[in-house]
Amino acid sequence: MARVVLFLCVENACRSLIAEAAFNANPPPGWVAKSAGTRPATAPDARTAPMLEEIGLALPPHPPQPLTKETMDEAQLRVTMGCLEDASCPAHLKGLELRDWSLPDPAGLDDAGFRDVRDRIVDRVKRLRTELIVFERSQYARLRSGAQ
Repeated sequence: MARVVLFLCVENACRSLIAEAAFNANPPPGWVAKSAGTRPATAPDARTAPMLEEIGLALPPHPPQPLTKETMDEAQLRVTMGCLEDASCPAHLKGLELRDWSLPDPAGLDDAGFRDVRDRIVDRVKRLRTELIVFERSQYARLRSGAQ
């Protein structure tokens, strides 16, 4: 079973969908990304798909998803896009080990701002992918050497 990185934002309409698409376009071996929102929108932001297509990525094949306890529990890594500052963020998120990328919601930005947020997400996803691969290799090397 694949390990899960869960990208979270408020509406699951822009940032977390972009991160999911970028991660799943070239995931580290044994990993898959999912995304969810604390107050999911009824549909992705109208600019999310075209902005992903500009860089050769496709919108995930699901509508915005609600954050559930099951989704949280299945994730080995949780990354918020800045929703910890939003009143909609459930308090239980703040007590979990997670990363917060503190990105602005591109829905209210012009196209240049939307692209900037998209590009920042894609860059951070690439760095996360590298980090996971390096971590996996170091764990494997430690096991092979008999170190604990």
